[in-house]
Amino acid sequence: MKDKYVYPALFSYDEDGISIEFPDLPGCFSCADTDEEALYMAEDVLGLWMVELEEDNEEIPVPTNLKDIEVGDNQKTVLVSVWMPTVRKAINNKSVKKTLTIPQWLDIMAREKDINFSYILQEGLKKELNLINE
Repeated sequence: MKDKYVYPALFSYDEDGISIEFPDLPGCFSCADTDEEALYMAEDVLGLWMVELEEDNEEIPVPTNLKDIEVGDNQKTVLVSVWMPTVRKAINNKSVKKTLTIPQWLDIMAREKDINFSYILQEGLKKELNLINE
């Protein structure tokens, strides 16, 4: 696993927006309305794509040199870089929804006290897993 990946992206300009593809990463696509948004979307999809490759232990392709990529009339090549520690951290900290059951009387009392159920569950799990000190 590397901390940083840099790949060439091909931005295709059409009347309805900008299509983004990575020649070295078949199936890795995105789209946008402006150049700024296209760069953001390219970084985002590249980071997610690389995490998938890493997690699946797939071979990481060698990036093609910009000079070796053929472009059409409405296309431009852009080097896109992604800092993976930030991407990995964001994915690991993603919230997931859990459904649980508690007695009705406990629900009533907790709501009367304005208890944040998610916070209490998180803190209780951290304590149970010895992730925090009392």
